[in-house]
Amino acid sequence: MELRGRTALVTGSAKGLGKRTALQLAEQGCNLIINYLESEQEAHEVKSSIERLGVKAITVQADIASTEGAHKLADEAERWAGGVDILVNNAGPFVRKRRLYSEYDEETIIRLMNGNLLSVMLLDHRLLPRMRERKWGRIIHFGFGHANEARAWPHRAVYAAAKTGLVSFTKSLAVEEAPFGITVNLIGPGDIRGANKEKSIEEVENDHDSESPLGRPGVGEDVARVILFLCQNKSSFLTGNVMDVTGGFDPIRANIKGMF
Repeated sequence: MELRGRTALVTGSAKGLGKRTALQLAEQGCNLIINYLESEQEAHEVKSSIERLGVKAITVQADIASTEGAHKLADEAERWAGGVDILVNNAGPFVRKRRLYSEYDEETIIRLMNGNLLSVMLLDHRLLPRMRERKWGRIIHFGFGHANEARAWPHRAVYAAAKTGLVSFTKSLAVEEAPFGITVNLIGPGDIRGANKEKSIEEVENDHDSESPLGRPGVGEDVARVILFLCQNKSSFLTGNVMDVTGGFDPIRANIKGMF
């Protein structure tokens, strides 16, 4: 277990992609800080599952879409472990219903920008010192498939602006922190839905997805295994990258085509 003794924080790790990532990091020996907003019971279940693997875990309730929540999460990480070695910024608010930018209210705009960009930057800023001290760190941001291209995404204007801004920040931070042994990369998950976010590849090998060029739906393990690879010691030359985990599916072009 290459990551034994490391401490990882995965935001939004009570359910979905965050949960799958947290569990697979724990399998590699990581101690985990599990973050949740409302899913307290699920967070405690993840904690129990992780502890059965022989590593430590705590749960922290914090709203990553607020600056207060980001600072609370950093405070708890510093109190419990003196900081973290691995930071996976998975959580970020998303409005499922498509709407024009003119239809958004100001509160929603601010929350989407805070949760998907500003709070991520603040959390990185707070937790960088320990990584610098140890000359080792892994920061993973979450975007969306093809975010690196900064294309138009009608009806997702605010979310897309935040995540494409995060792409630029990822690349800038990667260059700045490289001398300290810290890598910074961004994962662009495809359209992975519902229960599939927590499933293994083996569980869906025989399932068919007509929208996926690969033929099967994407699952949480598809994303988590890329994160595990980026966290390995020998992945130190990989930084400032945007890695799409989409199975070849392009949700932006599909949505734009359907508008006309």
